[in-house]
Amino acid sequence: MRKTSKNLRQMFAGGSVARVMAAHDPLSAMLVEEAGFDGIWASGFEISAAMGLADISLVSMTEHLTNMRNMAARTSLPIVADVDTGYGNAINVLYTVEQFEAAGAAAVVLEDKMFPKVTSLIDGGRQDLLPIAEFQGKIEAALSARKDPEFLIIARTEALIAGRGEQEALARARAYEAAGADMILIHSKQKTPDEIESFINAWDGTAKIVIIPTAYPQMTEARARSLNKIGILIYGNHAVRAAVTGMQKVFAQIINDGGIQNADADIVPVAEIFRLQKMDSVKQNEKRFLR
Repeated sequence: MRKTSKNLRQMFAGGSVARVMAAHDPLSAMLVEEAGFDGIWASGFEISAAMGLADISLVSMTEHLTNMRNMAARTSLPIVADVDTGYGNAINVLYTVEQFEAAGAAAVVLEDKMFPKVTSLIDGGRQDLLPIAEFQGKIEAALSARKDPEFLIIARTEALIAGRGEQEALARARAYEAAGADMILIHSKQKTPDEIESFINAWDGTAKIVIIPTAYPQMTEARARSLNKIGILIYGNHAVRAAVTGMQKVFAQIINDGGIQNADADIVPVAEIFRLQKMDSVKQNEKRFLR
């Protein structure tokens, strides 16, 4: 049975931290579920990378939506959809939330950058933020568009990414909670957790915090739980990075060896792909239904 927005909310109730891993296609989403994570991050960065594109709003809403819908069809975990800026203004957000909820997402994350956005962790990238009031309107539009009141609207502030400092990050987070956001995602590209921990310790709202510790891997799950304010911990791009690591290694080995005679032993057998494709079920259905 598909886990819902209510299930996702229950995961971080009572002080627990939901562990959410990025995916960029149905196969990686299936592997996230098999590994034992609590949810799937339908990552805009990963989907862009899988298409060989920069994460600068080049992937259309339709492409992202189709990919996320295909993930939802192959897994039962709740999916947190990374919808970037909502593909436009508050009117676009109305349609975005409606469509992603209908496609099976349990939550959407909207960020307060201007459209088109530039990926957060790139050195020297343009990081222009919307005025607070304008982003509040986008949050309010998202809330009005959702059908299920348990569907999570997560407001992401990029104030630390843009170099605006903790006080502006806190002011934005407070304004976004006041507009009705269910959770606040705070992002940082600092190499240690210090900036994030300072923000969390200063946070005086009631909304749970979401973090993506890509740049500061010392933020373990135990450390996140000890802060008592984090509800979701997202591993934001490890699926595509792992895939690239594996392919680069195996492809280079095949070139260097002049064949697959050595590399073949280091990768999963074709039988494992058949298992993921549920070929046993296909064979059973062929016997049952084909005449």
